[in-house]
Amino acid sequence: MDKLTSELMRLYLLPDSPAAQALAQRAPDGPCDPVGLASSDGLLRAIALPFRKAAGEDAQHWERLCTVANGLQTDFGFPAPAVSVASAGGYVLWLSLEAPVPMAEARRFVAGLDGLWPDTLPSPDTVGMPVELPPCQNGAAGHWAAFIHPGMGASFADESGLDMAPPAAGQVAFLEGLHSITADQFRATLDRLVPPALPASVKPAVLAPTRAGNSVPDGLLLRDATLDDIVRFLHARGIEPTFRFIVPRD
Repeated sequence: MDKLTSELMRLYLLPDSPAAQALAQRAPDGPCDPVGLASSDGLLRAIALPFRKAAGEDAQHWERLCTVANGLQTDFGFPAPAVSVASAGGYVLWLSLEAPVPMAEARRFVAGLDGLWPDTLPSPDTVGMPVELPPCQNGAAGHWAAFIHPGMGASFADESGLDMAPPAAGQVAFLEGLHSITADQFRATLDRLVPPALPASVKPAVLAPTRAGNSVPDGLLLRDATLDDIVRFLHARGIEPTFRFIVPRD
């Protein structure tokens, strides 16, 4: 098993999921279709949340993603998530779960978060829907879905994926330092969220942050990241980066 496949399995996939099976069969440089992350019995180890650009928006979809990603870390102490760009535009926020959960619980989790950040998250029904598993090429358009350095996320707000295949070593570097949400963290958070079935007259509870003070953890998406920061990040892992695929076109 190559390192990239190993990291995707470690963080997001169950062995009998369509995604794991497709990953084992797909060609490194060939096109691939969106795949399901759930196992045959409806369990998930990943919550993949798409943030698409709506008509008339500039970068609000990126700002919504940052609100959710940063809030999950500061308010609940979750580890930093991965971020990918979709081949047709927009982003996907990847939450890794240490222990698999039923799809209904994952959707309830997202519905509960909507009570904290209204009009920010995608519909809970998107949880468990087929998704591009990066790195993945859109066969029709030719663009690539790929994991990105979160500090450069805003620069992709108007882009439709990448024009060329991202280096596998760079994709590994974005994943290998990530950690999963523990079973206890997920259960405690789910228990604290307001069930979506409550009457509208019931106000959501105010959840106390689990981190003290107002310090910003280093993994947050709004942390400024320069190219020098990213080069140092990759060099520390013995990777010589190329930025040909992320330099904006004139």
